[in-house]
Amino acid sequence: MSDIDSSTTASTKTFVVALVLNGAIAGAEIAAFTFVRRYFRPIYEPRSFSVLESKRQQPLSPQLLGWFTSVFNADYRKIKDINGLDCYFFVRFLRMMVRIMLPIWLISWLVLLPLASVKTEVAAHTGLDKFIFGNIADTVQSRYAGHLLLTWIFTIWIWWNIKHEMVHYVRVRQDYLVSPAHSSTAQACTVLVTGIPPKYLSESALTSLFGQLPGGVRKVWINRDLGDMPELYERRLMACNMLESAETSFLQTAIKRYNKQQKKATGTENKEKSSEDAGVTNPKSDAEAARTTLIEELVPREKRPSHRLPLFSWMPFSIPFVGKKVDTIEWARDQVYELNTHLKQKREILASDIAKTTAAEAQTTNRTLNIGAGKLNIAIPAVSVTLPLVGTRPVVDFSDQTYPPANGAFILFNKQIAAHMAAQTLTHHEPYRMSDSLKYVEVAPDDVIWDNLVLNGYERRVRSAISWAATIGIIIVWAIPVAFVGFISNIHALCTTYHWLAWVCKAPGIIVEFVQGFASTVLLAVLFMLVPIVMRMLARFEGIPQKRDVELSLMDRFFLFQVVNGFLVVTFSSGIIATLPFLTNHPTSIPSRLAQNLPKSSTFFLTFILLQGLSGVAGGFLQIVPLVMYYVKITLLGSTPRSVYGIKYEPRISEWGTLFPTMTQLVVITFGYSIISPIINGIAFVAFLLFYFLHKYLFTWVNDEHNSNDTGGLFFPKAIQHIFVGLYVQQLCLCALFFLAQNDKKSPSAVPEGALMVVLIIFTAFFQNIIRNSYSPLIKYLPLTLASGPLNDAVGAEQDVPTTTDVKQPGPLSPDDTKDVDQDDAIASGSYLPFSGGGSPRPDDADGSPLKRAASPPSKNETHAPSNSPFAKAMEGEPTDFTHPAAVEEQRFIWLPRDQLGLVHEIERDLDTQGILHSTEGAVMDGKGHVDVTTAIPEDVQRGLVERTRLPPQDA
Repeated sequence: MSDIDSSTTASTKTFVVALVLNGAIAGAEIAAFTFVRRYFRPIYEPRSFSVLESKRQQPLSPQLLGWFTSVFNADYRKIKDINGLDCYFFVRFLRMMVRIMLPIWLISWLVLLPLASVKTEVAAHTGLDKFIFGNIADTVQSRYAGHLLLTWIFTIWIWWNIKHEMVHYVRVRQDYLVSPAHSSTAQACTVLVTGIPPKYLSESALTSLFGQLPGGVRKVWINRDLGDMPELYERRLMACNMLESAETSFLQTAIKRYNKQQKKATGTENKEKSSEDAGVTNPKSDAEAARTTLIEELVPREKRPSHRLPLFSWMPFSIPFVGKKVDTIEWARDQVYELNTHLKQKREILASDIAKTTAAEAQTTNRTLNIGAGKLNIAIPAVSVTLPLVGTRPVVDFSDQTYPPANGAFILFNKQIAAHMAAQTLTHHEPYRMSDSLKYVEVAPDDVIWDNLVLNGYERRVRSAISWAATIGIIIVWAIPVAFVGFISNIHALCTTYHWLAWVCKAPGIIVEFVQGFASTVLLAVLFMLVPIVMRMLARFEGIPQKRDVELSLMDRFFLFQVVNGFLVVTFSSGIIATLPFLTNHPTSIPSRLAQNLPKSSTFFLTFILLQGLSGVAGGFLQIVPLVMYYVKITLLGSTPRSVYGIKYEPRISEWGTLFPTMTQLVVITFGYSIISPIINGIAFVAFLLFYFLHKYLFTWVNDEHNSNDTGGLFFPKAIQHIFVGLYVQQLCLCALFFLAQNDKKSPSAVPEGALMVVLIIFTAFFQNIIRNSYSPLIKYLPLTLASGPLNDAVGAEQDVPTTTDVKQPGPLSPDDTKDVDQDDAIASGSYLPFSGGGSPRPDDADGSPLKRAASPPSKNETHAPSNSPFAKAMEGEPTDFTHPAAVEEQRFIWLPRDQLGLVHEIERDLDTQGILHSTEGAVMDGKGHVDVTTAIPEDVQRGLVERTRLPPQDA
């Protein structure tokens, strides 16, 4: 008898150890969450402290166990109003999986467990291995008919659920697209078009081209290669951060030194004399004198904030104890002032360049083909070039412009349906020119990756090839450590098969079971943590112009990685490694051995789903890392009003590119083993049910997703396609196992079952094709029947037209009107004037109404308005929603706290002398130097992005 046959499997012990350990961890985490959640509400229900009143949720029940009732009774359908369709459809996906798994779990346990365990036995199959597909003896293989029948039944049940959910998805998404809260926004009516030939790289040309669509074009923003302006803009942000931090630290130091002197002075009999000797004026008796002397005398120059400059200008950071040491406040003030001046000059040049692409200029200048240099910003000599599929053309001549157009534009239409028609229309008669793949609908300014807009179409294709090649390379390279995890997940079989590993089995049993059942799954999870970071960078490198599309691309990449490495590699490395010596010596037994031993790798996945469903869900409730990091950050990093606001009130968001694949990987694993090892069905049902409650809680009380990044549920159809991957994995594995099965006479015993599995695979592919062809055209775009039907008519005519500030009313444009609009649009704005009085309206209220904006201007005494430069005055009244921030945004406010001594006023006077914008609105510093905030960030308040209201206190 072989070693593998004589070895005793430890699947039951491994599973029990994993169950007990994960159960204990989950129980401890849930108990901790139950007790601490009432004392740390900023962590466990931050939406009850939301900056926007319209987004605040009622707190969880104050009762000890009341949180469970609150979560259980919460209506998951309200999530689409609270956090958008992406969150709603994620919870809906989990709910669907619970519905799918419930009958599969019950039926499979009633039918398949007896089939695989009663009156049948295979050597070396003990414990949980008695319930797997491979435990059917070669004398009773007619029982495979039961596996085949349930596979067909379960597959048809899954088909019905997919069809049901896709019908619901299309209806909800289309209702969302035509809803007044969404259709009235600029995002709903804007199209990003790339690959534009130079002939159309002007506002007038694009207005004329797309003006044939219903309602015409309201405004066009031409994208431009801004050269070093984005770099200057980022440098100014860094300088503002340093100045803000240094000025606040300066105030804290002054207050602490003042308190120290006051404490010394209190011990004397004559406080006034003591103060006079110390050179300190009592602020209560002479407040103005205190402001001028305390700030200067309390903090000697050597105590002021300072830092060292990098040795060379190209170095991103300085080296400790090396380089010139400078006063941080003075250096940062000079940097902000100089960068403000440089950006102002460059924006004036940009305004002149924009004027050169108006209707008048377009009539006198002949521009032929745009081959931009992309991010390199290199001047290309005017010589003829030959492009594939295009032929020989002269290169573009934009030598008269410092910031030339960069083959892309944002086009705002008067009607929503026109934007969707523009994205689907064959626009140009040459290849790779404004094609459907180069047009994007539902574009939000905050969602744009500006650096990727300057890439031409050919550069994007090259980058895409490199990006996917690197992704595949990562999948291949990562298979090595993942295979090692698969080996140690079956360590008992290894140490009995390979005698040089016999010492492993001599270790205490609990240690071996811990390594095999718990440590291996944790190690796999750790290995997977690093991958999304690199893959997200690769997706961005590809040249994708929207952040949400980066997440959609990451979802495909990460799911592929998880299927290959998280399922296939682990399955084969765990199920085959222990049988290799026997298969080498007995090649004729390969089919039967594979059929018996491949299912044994299911033990690892049982423990993996236990880890995710118990420890993972409980950890999601407890949120130990956010809890610890909150107080670490507020203690160590909460030194400025902006950092305190970010720690306390910045919302938590989901990373959909990794969250969805994590769930769909569990779906693939569950479906892959649902027939082979039916015990997994009950565990998966419980896991999906717990995940459903977890994310219903998170998306109602914790997370606050950005509306600009919401895709309207586009991740959901991809997740549905991932379900088909799980079905194919299941059916292919069963097909192979049926064909490999041999009876006691060593002849094939399940060929009919294998043939019927082939038929089921074909039917599944046919059904998937029907689903794709039926619903894919309805997923992304708005149909005409809804744009002109009763639903849209009920919305009202004004919902078809997004409102902009100081822009003409909608309607077809005559040639004269077009010329006038182009002349006006040629100048970039110097102030942010978004739609509807401050940014695109967002469906933030629970009833779907647009967010109300604050109309009152900032306080004159507390918030200094942007400078009235000639450039800013020239741009006043022009909306700049889809213009690069480096071209339009004013300097960010230096947000400083008010102190009890009034020292900040001296700092404000110094900032005023250099024209640096600053504000003390809603920021305070107590007598000990601790900073707190009572209102939102001043820029957001000024732009009307949030209400000018006092923030709710966080009594943590």
